[in-house]
Amino acid sequence: MAEYLQVATATETRDDAVKLAQSVVAARLAAGAQIVGPVVSVFWHQGAFGTGEEWQLLFKTRADRYAALEAHLLDHHPWKNPEVSAVPLTGAAGYLRWIDNTTGKDAD
Repeated sequence: MAEYLQVATATETRDDAVKLAQSVVAARLAAGAQIVGPVVSVFWHQGAFGTGEEWQLLFKTRADRYAALEAHLLDHHPWKNPEVSAVPLTGAAGYLRWIDNTTGKDAD
């Protein structure tokens, strides 16, 4: 059985999040994306402490698609050094089959 991941990133605006999610899902690098926001982030960036609002994106994919998904996010993200992180994903058999079918080589 394939391994599955939930991959996260964030953008400054809702429009950027929607555009990025559409490009990833259209390329079948993830079966789906959820956009959550705005969320408040507290962070260190370039030596400065800050807070701000962001739109979080959560992608559902297979582990063997991660490298291509990461490359796509880094190439298409509006930020120079965005968060791209992944955590293992487990779920119901039908849900995982949907991920397989949507991101597989034979996906329609």
